[in-house]
Amino acid sequence: MAAIMTRFTRYTDLVLAGGIVSIIVLLILPLPSELLSFLQVLNLGIALTVLLVAIYTGEPLEFSVFPSLLLVTTLLRLGLNISATRLILLQGGAGPVVDAFGNFVVGGNFVVGIVIFLILTIIQFVVITNGAGRVAEVAARFTLDAMPGKQMAIDADLNAGLISQEQAHDRRRQIQQEADFYGAMDGASKFVKGDAMAGIIIIIINIVGGILIGMVQLGMDAGTAMSQFTLLTVGDGLVTQIPALLISTASGIIITRTGGAGGINLGREIVNQMGHNPRALGTAGALIALLGVVPGMPMLPFLALGSAGIGGAYLLNKNEGVLALAKANETKGTSGAGNENAEEQADSILSLLDVDPMELEVGYGLVSLVDKNQGANFLTRITLIRRQIAQELGIITPTIRIHDNLLLSPNAYAIKLRGVEIATGEIMPNHLLAMNSGLATEEIAGIQTMEPTFGLPAVWIIPSLKDQAEALHYTVVDPPSVVATHLTEVIKANAWAMLTKSDAKQLLDRLKPTHPGLADDLIPNVVSLGDVQSVLQHLLRERVSIRDLPLILEAIGAASRTMKDPEAISERVRLALARAICAQYQNPEKQLYVVTLPHETELNLAQSVERTENGPILALDGATLQRLLEGVAAAIEHAAMLGNQPVLLVSGRVRLALRRLIERHLPMQAVLAYDEVSAHPNVISAGTVDLTPRLAEVQ
Repeated sequence: MAAIMTRFTRYTDLVLAGGIVSIIVLLILPLPSELLSFLQVLNLGIALTVLLVAIYTGEPLEFSVFPSLLLVTTLLRLGLNISATRLILLQGGAGPVVDAFGNFVVGGNFVVGIVIFLILTIIQFVVITNGAGRVAEVAARFTLDAMPGKQMAIDADLNAGLISQEQAHDRRRQIQQEADFYGAMDGASKFVKGDAMAGIIIIIINIVGGILIGMVQLGMDAGTAMSQFTLLTVGDGLVTQIPALLISTASGIIITRTGGAGGINLGREIVNQMGHNPRALGTAGALIALLGVVPGMPMLPFLALGSAGIGGAYLLNKNEGVLALAKANETKGTSGAGNENAEEQADSILSLLDVDPMELEVGYGLVSLVDKNQGANFLTRITLIRRQIAQELGIITPTIRIHDNLLLSPNAYAIKLRGVEIATGEIMPNHLLAMNSGLATEEIAGIQTMEPTFGLPAVWIIPSLKDQAEALHYTVVDPPSVVATHLTEVIKANAWAMLTKSDAKQLLDRLKPTHPGLADDLIPNVVSLGDVQSVLQHLLRERVSIRDLPLILEAIGAASRTMKDPEAISERVRLALARAICAQYQNPEKQLYVVTLPHETELNLAQSVERTENGPILALDGATLQRLLEGVAAAIEHAAMLGNQPVLLVSGRVRLALRRLIERHLPMQAVLAYDEVSAHPNVISAGTVDLTPRLAEVQ
């Protein structure tokens, strides 16, 4: 038996599809009366089961399949109605079930049958269906109106640490399911209303058609034809309308449930709430008992029910006292646990003070791109990014927290550093980004945009245009790659800000097994840990790898004998890393293209360098600084148009000050000193920035 049930549940989709197709067959093909009787009993059983499930359901969403089930059961009843009508009009009978309802249930009196049928239809159509439909309509509207407030409440609980990210996600999904459920119930109630109207129309057609067939074709007199066919029609109507009434009642129960405490079933909830006040039950019992002594009233039923009410109130009142005592004892016994819960809540509040080093927030439209439960592999990309940063810069990127933010646009994302937003972007999940790097031969159809990482002109295209875009020399990437690339560049640009003193200490501790005593001899005897951190930050700020940490520490130790300024020490460390720095900017042919300044221009710049608390600066007037920036940008752009990516090469005296000047306008531009490229064999000039006539005016 268990094996049969297992196989049945495995193929429920096929069973459902076959059942719906079979219902359609009922509308077309005639059925034997025995099979029709079986299906009518099955229909009654299904309706009764649905009603009981609705009664035992604790929350409306536990029976969220009800709207679809309502449609299927309505279609089944209509199919049975049509099949029974066919048999009644063709054979003058529709099986034992219809005969039983037509003769036994209404006593063989077709007038009584019609009256009972009409009463059932009115109850279903006017009372239950209309009420349930109105409740569903109001519930759907109120649920949609309340969604923003519920979402804000979830965000507030999440921000306060009262719920976890997973709990917040589940609650948001439940809110969406509630809106969908009540909206579906609003439409499904129209099925029941239409079914009731169809039942009335079918019974009228059957009675009129049966009388005509009986009198014209079968030669019956009017009374006999009316009695026989009306009883059969009423029997068929009762067979179908009683299950319809059960389904309508189940619909009303589901719609009007507001969710019991702890999801308890309807029966227990009614007893709990109505029995909560024994005084009301006792008063009602006393009033019923008094009605029993009124002259002319039957005393026995009134006194019996009144006594039952008074006795029930006494038992409930006594039970409440027992429960109150048990609750008091439980409260005393759990006071220690309450203190522990208070301590846990205090710990959860303290956890709110923590700030994530790096965060990626996404709008709700991008959740599917980063959620591993929905098949996304973005977490794998994050791992690859952290590995790439470790290889290129020599630091361990802290854990990147990914979560959704309903305050963002659906397709937007934001990157935060220690809780502060530092970069944003917007992507289209179901498109591809085609970037024009300057080699595209013609335009391609799509949505014009700007690539968020480097600001290149780009187009969002549909996936089917990928081959065409690549043929036109566009660079085509998917949305997760766009976010991953942007995140990688943001991490590289802000790696220096993420390097804390504890991170520096961790990097130094890693050297103890392979270079024992190196860090201990240097710190704190020669320099402090904070100075080492500052030097590493200065290097990372210009994307210089600190992976060769032993060489960096040796250079720090040598420079610290004659200088104490971390920036000056950093310039000395750069000389020790010169070969690695040049290799970072050379092309695949090992060539290093450079843009230089004329000697006289450099002399003028060197004379304008001033030492401040924030490091060296160029003390030039605003107009001169603007011309200098424009001249450097023009020279770099000209070299780039020729297919080269040059570095700006200057003397060591002005390198740091000039780099600080241009980093806000050209953040990706590398500035190297002559001493740093002196050992490079293939240095090629890519142009000169000639500003001598303008800088000669500087005093």
